[in-house]
Amino acid sequence: MTMGELLRIQPSELKFPFEVRKQSSCAMQLANKTDQYVAFKVKTTNPKRYCVRPNAGVVLPFSVCNIIVTMQAQKEAPPDMQCRDKFLVQSVIVPNGTTNKDINQEMFNRESEKFVDEFRLRVIFIPANPPSPVPEEDEEGSSPGTSSAEDEIRKSLLSETDRSAVLKLKDEKASVNIQNDKLLGELESMRKQTGQGRHGSIFVLLVGLFIGILVGYFIRIQVPTLL
Repeated sequence: MTMGELLRIQPSELKFPFEVRKQSSCAMQLANKTDQYVAFKVKTTNPKRYCVRPNAGVVLPFSVCNIIVTMQAQKEAPPDMQCRDKFLVQSVIVPNGTTNKDINQEMFNRESEKFVDEFRLRVIFIPANPPSPVPEEDEEGSSPGTSSAEDEIRKSLLSETDRSAVLKLKDEKASVNIQNDKLLGELESMRKQTGQGRHGSIFVLLVGLFIGILVGYFIRIQVPTLL
């Protein structure tokens, strides 16, 4: 996960299952950790190879935007499955009420006085069909091919419900992170209001400790991996 002043970006690397002459996609999530409207734009060093939807937009305060990056079918695999392509995510605070139609390149002009946040993500190719270990025969002498066939059947039985459940868990985890950011902002505001008083400092310390424990708990949550 990549942390920034405006957006939390997940994942920190774009991993594409690679198979010759077949398209491949991966998801990217942008979470607005501020109480302001944030505009974003996604760029790549190889625009002919990738399709990004959406490639620009506005993320509302404490909200999430999901992006799908699709790699076009490739005629051959690169040497050693190494890829030098990179992506750049730019983000900037915009006035409240800004819509996707209002996005333009001038918003991300670094020559202006406004702050433009930038993150770079590298691309990694992973085998689409990694070789399976050779299964051993059981006591009844069943053939190795039987286990392999059963594995294929089990994979094919994964329903859309299973995939939706995984995506829901990811969204819930992002929502928890956003709420933590919001609480931290409110705590900072309360600290300023209470000043340096002893009681105010103790209160902020205790609540901060509680949030730290809560964040640690959710970090340990492991999202199930689809076969």
